[in-house]
Amino acid sequence: MSRFVTCLWLDGQAEEAAEFYCSVFPNSRVISVDESPVDTPGPKAGEVLTVEFELDGRAFLALNGGPGVEYTDAISLEIRCADQAEIDHYWDGLLAGGGREVQCGWLIDRYGVRWQVAPESLYELWRSGDQAATARAFTVMMDMVRLDVAALEAAARGVS
Repeated sequence: MSRFVTCLWLDGQAEEAAEFYCSVFPNSRVISVDESPVDTPGPKAGEVLTVEFELDGRAFLALNGGPGVEYTDAISLEIRCADQAEIDHYWDGLLAGGGREVQCGWLIDRYGVRWQVAPESLYELWRSGDQAATARAFTVMMDMVRLDVAALEAAARGVS
């Protein structure tokens, strides 16, 4: 059976990034740190090439692939949170050390990786069939940076 692994391209920061992400997500760990057997455009022989790690049970690979590759908004990692406390935990954790807030629950961490930090309840609302409530919450969300669960729920109920 195959397994999907998300690979993050970094420029010499694979080990640092893996440790950072493991500090933000519960039930996370670095599994292995592997050295390059030969010189590459990134690391030289004997330097860290890849770091395999898990974030809350999901497999990731940090690759010291070398310079010149940047992330875009075309791919992001989404965290669906149970409540505001979880949103705040991931938001603050991923911004630590030089991240940047964007809009609508999006942020860019210090390594350039794009994240969406959103409440699970937002997806439940979108799938509820109540188009008016969904439109009100979505309109309010478009003006937010960090998502505010209470404000989204109030908008859905029609309370300003």
